[in-house]
Amino acid sequence: MAKPETPDDKTKSFQGEDSRVGRRVQRYAQVGTSVGGLAAQFLGSRMLGRKLNRAQHSEELKTALGGLKGPLMKAAQILATIPDALPREYAEQLQQLQSNAPSMGWHFVRRRMRTELGPAWESRFASFGREAAAAASLGQVHRAEDEAGRQLACKLQYPDMSSAVEADLKQLKMVLSLYRRYDRAIDTSDVFHELSDRLREELDYEREARHMKLYERMLAEEPGVRVPEVEDPLTTRRLLTMTWLDGDGLLRFIDRHRDDQAMRDRVAINMFRAWYVPFYRYGVIHGDPHLGNYSITEAGLINLLDFGCIRIFPPAFVKGVIDLYHALENDDEDLAVEAYRSWGFNTINRELLEVLNIWAGFLYAPLLEDKAQPIMAGQSGIYGAEVAGRVHKELRRLGGVKPPREFVLMDRAAIGLGSVFMHLKANVNWHRTFRGLIDDFDAAALGRRQEKALKAIGLSEET
Repeated sequence: MAKPETPDDKTKSFQGEDSRVGRRVQRYAQVGTSVGGLAAQFLGSRMLGRKLNRAQHSEELKTALGGLKGPLMKAAQILATIPDALPREYAEQLQQLQSNAPSMGWHFVRRRMRTELGPAWESRFASFGREAAAAASLGQVHRAEDEAGRQLACKLQYPDMSSAVEADLKQLKMVLSLYRRYDRAIDTSDVFHELSDRLREELDYEREARHMKLYERMLAEEPGVRVPEVEDPLTTRRLLTMTWLDGDGLLRFIDRHRDDQAMRDRVAINMFRAWYVPFYRYGVIHGDPHLGNYSITEAGLINLLDFGCIRIFPPAFVKGVIDLYHALENDDEDLAVEAYRSWGFNTINRELLEVLNIWAGFLYAPLLEDKAQPIMAGQSGIYGAEVAGRVHKELRRLGGVKPPREFVLMDRAAIGLGSVFMHLKANVNWHRTFRGLIDDFDAAALGRRQEKALKAIGLSEET
């Protein structure tokens, strides 16, 4: 059994826990004030001509948000990967956000576990770690062991996260609407709705458990990827218990394999398949390739660890992604227009098509050449910013564009994985890896597989 509470523990006041909650609430209030004030300053600089040090301003924004472990930070990180959804200086700072707020203490954890599993919750474990083993976006992970000796990971949600999500979404909506008032190149209204829906879904750990079972099913024949098993009796809406998977974080793995190009290439291919086998065979994307959402084994296998940020697409959307690839490959304007329209770009003229294809060409470039190469052959990360800046300038000239909400997590996945591959210094034939997934694509077959898989784990295409 887990170590029982000692008499000394019992005599400790819960004032420390209440104080911690109070500080967390106060922190959210401070962030709201900071974000509102910074946004007003930025708006004033644009509309009233006041001089503003944008680099200092974005640093202040990062400071205002950086202590949070919650939804606003996650939304900011996702927005930072969408070209010009936010000012460049903001995006650069927000990409650096880390989850560095203090974890819940043992008294608070014990009380939360009692709420989720009942007064005798400790008797259901052979051991339960008092210290958090890892931080998640909306909760923290504790290591445990069951009576059979299996190692478990228990992800326990922070308190009052539902209220925090709604408060943060209000702040996010305000910042986006202010930005939209003076820069109309990108209409982020659908982006906001997509982020809102996905963040609210992440509060439901029972839903995440179903996502985990879905990925276990979709990746069952992928030897390079591992998915934890859900412990249903120890899982609730705010507690997710799964088997523990050992592995290193990406940066530590790279440090240990700097001289092993073959191993780093193997990891890159396993990562690519972990994300895109589900998409091209089932229409499902994991929208958050954050460093904390997977680990890597000594053999180069990928452990997928977090399944809160999942998006399910209709087969027609997936077909559009493949159609655009073939359009770029064959310089087929009609097919490109059809692809964009299938995603919701309903008013496509030649000028807008050319601008959209600049960004599409950047994302698809590694997939078009049949040779082994880095993910950005001959380019640096600065090149992506230059492309985004060029696209932004042209979109402003044309009166702006409203990206379909489905783009949010697709773009996040593509940019996030590209960053992983650059860290790995992977030299892979991305063309053949990609073509191996799409050459036998059949939208009707994808629809049947998707329907069967979702039905098996209690979800539907509409979710």
